Amino acid sequence: MTHSSPGIDPSGILGVATGYMAAKQLFAASEAGLFAALAEGPATVSELAARTGLPERTARILGDTMAGLGLLTRTDGRYANTEATTAYLAGGTDEVDLRPFLAFLDAISYGHWLGFGETTRTAEPAELDLAGDRMRTFLGGVMTYNALHARMLAQEFDFTRYSRILDFGGLSGSFLAEALRSAEKAEGTFLSGGELVEFARGVMDEAGVGDRVDVVQADPVTGEVPEGYDLVLLEHVVHRFNAEDNQRIAERARRAATPGATLVLLDFFLDDDPEQRVLDAVHAGEYLVIDGTTVYPEAEVRGWLTAAGWEPVETRALPGSPRIIIAEAR
Repeated sequence: MTHSSPGIDPSGILGVATGYMAAKQLFAASEAGLFAALAEGPATVSELAARTGLPERTARILGDTMAGLGLLTRTDGRYANTEATTAYLAGGTDEVDLRPFLAFLDAISYGHWLGFGETTRTAEPAELDLAGDRMRTFLGGVMTYNALHARMLAQEFDFTRYSRILDFGGLSGSFLAEALRSAEKAEGTFLSGGELVEFARGVMDEAGVGDRVDVVQADPVTGEVPEGYDLVLLEHVVHRFNAEDNQRIAERARRAATPGATLVLLDFFLDDDPEQRVLDAVHAGEYLVIDGTTVYPEAEVRGWLTAAGWEPVETRALPGSPRIIIAEAR
């Protein structure tokens, strides 16, 4: 009988293989209000059970798992939030509350992944059921995740040197809202199709920038293109369209831009780096299994931009979010 060589560690394989267990416990902890309960201060198992209404047995399991995953600390038998869980999962802060996104992953996304084997064989998505309250859960999760991406973009990209900003084909008003909050003297246009345009208007009004935004409902592939912008945002556009339409969108975005303008294209990408960024590759599977949309290779996206008259100058990763390709109008 042949044995593996000593020192070969299977932990990486097992960590991935049991990842769904960790995810489901995170969803359960969030739903039970565990992180919100710890906003009151550190707690023992019995105190945590009392605050959440959980049995002590499950409070201990969730507390230990979250501590093991680095989402809580455990000191002398008392659990406490980390800086990240305080900011994003406990409520009551100025950061994006990610609990609606976790609810979406649990109620909508997870069920699709149970059939991912069939999706792998067919490259076809599972049926997307948005009946009843599921549509609210879906939109709440997607828009929350977009709000996080918008916040991370505003922290990593300097909007203050731009005066006219076009959000071209996006679905969430959060990106333009964050850009205009940073660039206090800039004006913006949000152009997109579909019924979420009015939702985007509400987001920008709530952010206090609605008076500086022109909202236009138009198809980004076929509709009229406004012009004269020194910054164009293509955020979460590419994965929703086929290659031919994406080429046209890149060309139309260039038509909207002034000479020397900047383009910021935000999405997940497959890459040719020595190590593929896991977040992007995982989302390629998520987009496929949910609705059949596509995470494209970065090289292909850059090709569309170059052919359309943009010069890609940098790719930048955003924490816990997609990457951006920054390009300049030739």
